[in-house]
Amino acid sequence: MARIDATKDLFLWSMSAIYLCAFASLYVQIPGLYGETGLLPVNTQLKLNGRHPVACFQDKPTLLWFAGDFGVSSEVAMELLCILGCALAVVCLVSKRMRDCISFGCLWFLYLSVYHVGQTFLWFQWDILLLEAGFLTILVAPLQLFKWRRATNHHRHHDAISFWLVRWLLFRLMFASGVVKLTSRCPTWWGLTALNYHYESQCIPTPLAWYAHQLPEWFQKLSVVVTYFIEIAMPFLFFAPFRRLKLFAFYGQLLLQEMIILSGNYNFFNLLTIVLCISLLDDRFLGKDSSKYTGTSYSRFGRSAICVSVYAYLFYNLIHYFKLRVDFQNMRVDSQVGFTEHEFLTALTNVMPYTIWLGMISLAAVIVTALWRSVTQDSSVVQKFWSVFQCCVFTFIAMFVFSISLVPHCMVDRQAYNGLPPVLHEWNKNVDRFEVVHSYGLFRRMTGVGGRPEVIIEGSDFVDSGWQPYEFLYKPGNISEPPSWVAPHQPRLDWQMWFAALGSYQRNPWFLNLVFRLLNDEPTVLDLIKHNPFPEKPPKYIRATLYHYHFTDYGSRPVDWWSRNEVTEYLPPVHLKNQQFLDIIHKNGIKIKKTSRHKSSKKTEPNILEQFASLVRRLLGNISGTTLILSLFLPCAIISYFT
Repeated sequence: MARIDATKDLFLWSMSAIYLCAFASLYVQIPGLYGETGLLPVNTQLKLNGRHPVACFQDKPTLLWFAGDFGVSSEVAMELLCILGCALAVVCLVSKRMRDCISFGCLWFLYLSVYHVGQTFLWFQWDILLLEAGFLTILVAPLQLFKWRRATNHHRHHDAISFWLVRWLLFRLMFASGVVKLTSRCPTWWGLTALNYHYESQCIPTPLAWYAHQLPEWFQKLSVVVTYFIEIAMPFLFFAPFRRLKLFAFYGQLLLQEMIILSGNYNFFNLLTIVLCISLLDDRFLGKDSSKYTGTSYSRFGRSAICVSVYAYLFYNLIHYFKLRVDFQNMRVDSQVGFTEHEFLTALTNVMPYTIWLGMISLAAVIVTALWRSVTQDSSVVQKFWSVFQCCVFTFIAMFVFSISLVPHCMVDRQAYNGLPPVLHEWNKNVDRFEVVHSYGLFRRMTGVGGRPEVIIEGSDFVDSGWQPYEFLYKPGNISEPPSWVAPHQPRLDWQMWFAALGSYQRNPWFLNLVFRLLNDEPTVLDLIKHNPFPEKPPKYIRATLYHYHFTDYGSRPVDWWSRNEVTEYLPPVHLKNQQFLDIIHKNGIKIKKTSRHKSSKKTEPNILEQFASLVRRLLGNISGTTLILSLFLPCAIISYFT
């Protein structure tokens, strides 16, 4: 087992960068999303109802329950948590000594606190993935209670155990993401045509997505086959006993994530997945360990032969199950699914127990190796005892985390899920509110087969004429506007507009809140929008129309990036005198303020925390999330590189 000291530190540094992206991106959007006059005011999630904050905290663990004890509003407290998260992430980026379990425990709990009150704007798989990965980071990071003391060179043998949990999370993420594409029975995934629609129908495409959409259909089908190979077959190599196989799997995952980054704006999600892939590396890969394999030529030949056999087996099955055929005459590769749905589901049911056994055997091997090294490589008896003790502690932690992770892992197959011992379900339920383990399944079904659904909001002073559209910052609207580069920032309103287009406004109460804020010309909400067509005064009416958008073909691209056709009315014209509309707004928790002629002359002075939050907000101004992230990250990366 190669050393992983430098690899572990790279993982911790990278997790600090991910936290910085997450907190900074959310911070710039808090007033418009969660402020008192925002779309989903955070104070609606913090009703004590006569209970003590500690009792409320036990049900929903968030520090915002105690905002009143510090004399600040819930919105200001949420901003302060994000500011603190950014500051702590910056410190961890520039200082290796600060990258310990205490710092990462604070980062994890800060993000957990904002997640629990984030409502629909924080209910994304990358948010729960960050929380699960962040919890594991606490276990991976060292405990440095006395940071002023010189660090020792004593090797932490238990690091291999905690780092294995990161690899297990990566396996669950990728394997489930591949499997659910087929268990969803989506015809585009089974027909290998999903990428014919993906590039134009994803939430926020990049400019390169337009070019990827123009690729020939045989190449799009082959890309789907490669995706299945990387997500379903390759993850089994994460636990291979040979370093070469793990590196092969690493490069495969890296390729997939880079392709997604180039074609879609998925904020920090793909970067976080790449960070998880660091668990497949070692110090030799980073050039930090000069030791080489010292086996005989026969053993080297045997290892190489096994690796070549594995490659051959994987590619043979890839060709066989997807009927890959090279058409030299037309210079293309033909492909189609060579198995039925029943055959796949039967195979999945048979394979799931083996994935559990694979995890158990791999974890046991890592534990035994760590214990063996603790006994044989540490010099003094005290060091041996301390190393063995640490390994035993982390063994119990790893076994517990692995056990409760089997519940979400087995959700892809009903038989495996029902076959788990009831005690595992109970353990998983007990820790559910801490977001320690989750199930995943990315791109389960392909949307936008008949066209990308897009909601266009318009305002007017007359119900039958003069309608002008509100342009959003990043989502498609104007057909002549090119797609944007926005990652690693996530414009959460733009994302939710994509989900709103898939349903109706009745299923998205926040959408009516948005309309209400636009009718009131709310500045914090307008900051989340690119163009307000009514700068002088708000319109009297607002409506929404559902369109289907398509990428234009190659020949017409110099004129427009998109073409669109109107589908139906999404929201009929509404106005502030519509009592039914106002009743719905009130039920959504939005306070409808009434103007009063008698204003109180008493003004309470803001405390120091409110003054600090206000000062930071004024200094930053109306900065974009991407600019803030890069402004904080780039100096930290430079300082970290030269220190």
